[in-house]
Amino acid sequence: MRSTEEVVASLKEALVGVGVLLPSLCVDPVSGASDEPFALVDLGRCNVRTAEKLASVLRGEKPAIGAYVVDVRGGHVGEVMGHVDGNVRLRPVGGGREWDCPPDSVGPAPREEVLRARVRGVNKEGRLPC
Repeated sequence: MRSTEEVVASLKEALVGVGVLLPSLCVDPVSGASDEPFALVDLGRCNVRTAEKLASVLRGEKPAIGAYVVDVRGGHVGEVMGHVDGNVRLRPVGGGREWDCPPDSVGPAPREEVLRARVRGVNKEGRLPC
C-alpha cells in the first residue's frame, strides 16, 4: 500500500493534469501525526471558480469550464464558462459578452493566443479616454 504522501502527490498530479489546482491539498497534519494507520487527506479550501472547474471535470464535460479554446468559426479565443443546451458558452479572455459555440466548432487554444488575448485586454483597460 502506498503512503498517504504518495497518494496526495498522485492526486495533485492527476488534478493538475485536468487543469485543476487545489493549493491547500495536503496530508491532514493531525491524523498524519497520530498512530492511525491511514492519515486523512485534507482537500483544503478553494475558490468558486476552482470548485466549478473540478465539478466540470468530474462530470466529464469537454472542454472543461475554465479551459481556453478557439471558436474556429471566427478564430476568437474564449474561456469556457459553461455548457448550455448542447453548446459551449464562451467569454472573451479578459471579459466581455459571452457567446454560444457548437462543440464541434471548438478547438484547443494555443498558449500564445491566450497570452495575446490577455495582453490585448490589459492594454485596452489601460487606455485613457480621449
